[in-house]
Amino acid sequence: MKAAVLAAALLAAATLAAQSVDPALLIKPLAGEWPTYSGDYSGKRYSALTQINQKNVKQLSLAWTRRLVNGPGPGGPQPPGATPIIVGGEGTLVAAGPTQVKGAILQVGGILYVTTPDNTWALDAHDGREIWHYSWKTRGGTHIGNRGVGMWRDYLYFVTPDNYLISLEAKTGKERWHKELASFQQQYFHTIAPMVIDNHVLVGSGNDLDTPGFLQSFDPETGELQWKWYATPQQAGDPGLETWKNLDAAIHGGGHPWVPGSYDPETRLYIIGTGNPTPAYTSAARGYGDNLFTCALVAIHVDTGKMAWYYQTSPHDTHDWDSAQTPILVDGVFGGRARKLVLTAARNGYFFVVDRVTGQHLLTSKFSESANWATGLNDKGQPVRNPAKDHHVGGALVSAANQGAANWPPPSFSPDTGLFYVPTADTYAMYYLTDPDPRGALGLGGKDERPVGTAGSYLTAIDYKTGKVAWRRKYRTHLATGLATGLLTTAGRLLFAGDVSGNFVAYDPANGTPLWHTQLGQVTSNAPETYMVDGKQHVIVAANDTLYAFALY
Repeated sequence: MKAAVLAAALLAAATLAAQSVDPALLIKPLAGEWPTYSGDYSGKRYSALTQINQKNVKQLSLAWTRRLVNGPGPGGPQPPGATPIIVGGEGTLVAAGPTQVKGAILQVGGILYVTTPDNTWALDAHDGREIWHYSWKTRGGTHIGNRGVGMWRDYLYFVTPDNYLISLEAKTGKERWHKELASFQQQYFHTIAPMVIDNHVLVGSGNDLDTPGFLQSFDPETGELQWKWYATPQQAGDPGLETWKNLDAAIHGGGHPWVPGSYDPETRLYIIGTGNPTPAYTSAARGYGDNLFTCALVAIHVDTGKMAWYYQTSPHDTHDWDSAQTPILVDGVFGGRARKLVLTAARNGYFFVVDRVTGQHLLTSKFSESANWATGLNDKGQPVRNPAKDHHVGGALVSAANQGAANWPPPSFSPDTGLFYVPTADTYAMYYLTDPDPRGALGLGGKDERPVGTAGSYLTAIDYKTGKVAWRRKYRTHLATGLATGLLTTAGRLLFAGDVSGNFVAYDPANGTPLWHTQLGQVTSNAPETYMVDGKQHVIVAANDTLYAFALY
């Protein structure tokens, strides 16, 4: 017995000693580990692992499960062998509500790092055993979700709903420092997974009121602010100010970049999507220009915080259609020559291809068959808003509904098929104007939305060279939002996704044919990932408060 205990202790010590991320690892193709939000900087969510493939995926079996529970636990001395619980925080409140995993799970050195609002766990990737649990006592705020941790060398970084960036020791969960990100009094909140690039920890803001969105860079050692980029003009002479009614409107204009972007190491550009303008629905207070740089792809130099280029996917948005979806970087042939590309499927129902070096627009197509809010495309390839689909006292029938044709669940791209994959919702809602006075319609106010139906929820595959839908697989069940989980593709020629019926499914990425599935319940809160541990490939996915890991046996 003593020998077994000693062996287990030595194994645990060896595993913990392996926890470290070399920044150079993040620019290599995704394989055995999952060291950042999308697995690597490209955003493809494509793994080179092939142990699980089309020939053997039917043999995929449950390896382990782990249910997570928020909060600091009972307090006081812990019994021998109990999971170490580390408590921090500037507040006094323990987050209430159900535990839901709504972000990326990192796997480095055989350890999984998982988050929910105010909580971070380290788990053994072999069996899901809890190694440590960090819990933050909050001041309050919007606890809608947390998209995961970032990692740099031996340190972890995550954000809280009451606007703190926290750094932990990866081995122990011990807090190194925490820094305030934004004013809690202005009702900012943070959900984003920090993106760590060289010596920069990049964090985007969140808010639903009339405050400016911004992206900040912090020193990974000290937490000191390096630079801050605002998504809307903040002073006279700033670029884009002419697209707003006045400076005051721009200062309160929103544009929060609340989902992680992707990074091009050759140009050192961080490419990220920005959120909707505010007021979100009643736009008189912000004027009738494009409202730059909201609902756009922007390329930011990681060393300076200066914007290199932008491309706006929804000029003068009036439906809260953030363009904050994670973009995908692809090196491929386009128009007969090799190009460095950015691909994104926006919440407004349109798919875009842009040159990632210059920001030049290359292609726009509609991936949501029901999208009805635009009259066509302008000479920049941007959808042209139809004012009749804005909010009116008598109502307007609009597709997509508020959640969008796509949302934050991440897309994927397979270089094997050349296809871009995105969960899609063809939903409809009636939009009514309830407060024509812009002074009473700050943030998300001034309208009423009534969902009226859906034309279905789909898994959609798009040919990036043409913009045409290669195939669409309709889910059997319809939810009010129609949203499904994010996606994963692998070199084993598999596409993993959760559907809106609660199934976890492996598809053939070439045609959408299901190859394997299991029923887990609600699999709409997290995107699947894959990793290797002790020579065995695992596929992991979360369903609300529980992690499920699968492998071949």
